[in-house]
Amino acid sequence: MKVALEFGLDTFGDITVDAGGNLLPHHEVLRNLVAQAELADKLGLDFFGVGEHHRPDFAVSAPEVVLASIAARTKRIRLGSVVTVLSTDDPVRVFERFATLDALSNGRAEVVLGRGSFTESFPLFGFSLAQYDQLFDERLALFAELLKEQPVTWSGETRPALQDQRVFPPTHNGKLKTWVAVGGTPESVVRAAHYGMPLMLAIIGGAPAGFEPLVELYKRALAGYHREPLPIAVHSPGHIAKTDDQAREELWPHYEAMHARIGAERGWPPITRSAFDQLAGPEGALCVGGPDTVARKIANTVKTLGLARFDLKFSSGTLPHMAMMRSIELYATEVVPRVRELLN
Repeated sequence: MKVALEFGLDTFGDITVDAGGNLLPHHEVLRNLVAQAELADKLGLDFFGVGEHHRPDFAVSAPEVVLASIAARTKRIRLGSVVTVLSTDDPVRVFERFATLDALSNGRAEVVLGRGSFTESFPLFGFSLAQYDQLFDERLALFAELLKEQPVTWSGETRPALQDQRVFPPTHNGKLKTWVAVGGTPESVVRAAHYGMPLMLAIIGGAPAGFEPLVELYKRALAGYHREPLPIAVHSPGHIAKTDDQAREELWPHYEAMHARIGAERGWPPITRSAFDQLAGPEGALCVGGPDTVARKIANTVKTLGLARFDLKFSSGTLPHMAMMRSIELYATEVVPRVRELLN
């Protein structure tokens, strides 16, 4: 039986290095990111996602602006955030921005809502981490009402109430596809089912099989809310080169530096090469290797979790632009056809 499966690419707009190992300025990284999306569109991939961060090692703080630029240079690829940090944004403004992107892209916009893995946006925009859960709960409830594209009446504690308020512009086709991103919290899985939103699992550590209980929980929750089955997607980091050894050698120094930088903030121990190789191995979260190795890993994840879409997070720390461009090309031209072959 043929699998109805989509393939996407995700990036956080990591600050990269040039051929001499020098950090590129943010503006150059952003222009390179647009070129990466253009290539993904040209090669027939289904989705291109851009993250939101507010820190020096990532170039994208306004994903909708970047996506609008991409929309003007592409024809068919769907465009979205990975993720929009809804906790520290206003749901009305988020809807307005993505509805505008939807119009400019002829109905190609999606939004992936989440709480994010970084918390810099809380002090930046004047929110308290003590309200971490409440902010997301209330804002997601309001966003679910906005998606109906009807007059909204809503009240909560973290934002002014709305009374029969319309929000403009309406979307191109009357529907904005909205995912909820989950890192591993059961409550977030049930929340996605409650609002009838597709689920995106961020698998950045551990074996994909470890996420099967969350998939089953999501399905049970959907049934409990009397909802039809909805798509499940996975976002997972990786890098592709001609051979397994080449892919690992290209990625390792940049992955190690990224891990050390973020680990210093969070109290992680330094990552060893053996730990990296384990992550890149058959049971690890990293999709790193030659085309056949990566294809087999993706196909296994798709079968194990019953996915409708797989997104490769192709940017990793300071990994250079041209290495990512080669990875995108191999993903589209060799990995995707091989995954489809393995699944059929």
